[in-house]
Amino acid sequence: MEIIDAIILGVIQGLTEFLPVSSSGHLELGKAILGDESVPEESLLFTVILHFATALSTIVVFRKDILEIIKGLLKFKKNEESLFSLKIIISMIPAVLVGLFFEEQLEQLFGGNIMFVGCMLLVTAVLLWLADKAKDTAKPVSSSNAFVIGIAQAIAMLPGISRSGATISTSVLLGNDKTKAARFSFLMVIPLIFGKIAKDILSGDLNINTDGSIPLLLGFLAAFFSGLFACTWMISLVKKSKLSYFALYCIVVGFLAIGFSFTK
Repeated sequence: MEIIDAIILGVIQGLTEFLPVSSSGHLELGKAILGDESVPEESLLFTVILHFATALSTIVVFRKDILEIIKGLLKFKKNEESLFSLKIIISMIPAVLVGLFFEEQLEQLFGGNIMFVGCMLLVTAVLLWLADKAKDTAKPVSSSNAFVIGIAQAIAMLPGISRSGATISTSVLLGNDKTKAARFSFLMVIPLIFGKIAKDILSGDLNINTDGSIPLLLGFLAAFFSGLFACTWMISLVKKSKLSYFALYCIVVGFLAIGFSFTK
């Protein structure tokens, strides 16, 4: 893998993991533009490293929240932190079930199907536009809301559906506070990312080759620092109800992707 390709894909992953424009969809588009040879045999390892980088950036941004949750859990009693953790677990159920029973079907959608990615970006645009028009409230995320948001997260496993966009939009459309919706959206994915990383490591499918360690390291750093920026920026944007700008962006990129698919 070329160093410049690793950095470009790292920045794409870091920005689009948090901004509501679909990281998986943009990585598919990035691979199509750069060429399939840009991500060779170490593709799975590179993907794992990029997701690990964005998970770490989430932990850094929400370190105080995570520490409070851990402290609350260690008290072994019912409190706000333990209830929040329960909601996180509830939200994970749909994605875990989809990952366990439909993994092969999902993987077939990640083979450079740019037409599909473009169509799903248009779906993301609709979700963002609807959420941007919703009224802000002070309502927290409930347990029933957590499960519905979890369904949105499971659907967002499709390339082109933004995970953050789908989960934040769903939460806001359910009547939840926009800032709390963003916080829940970013924290709920951390266990899933680390769970997926553990699964990939234990499966033995990772092809670890130290010869390409420099591009992998630079890709990791690019994803981590761009992720820090995007996560912090996204929280501010949700507060200010600026999701419609991303809806417009997804429409443009979606139609460009559909158009590009006809040239392949």
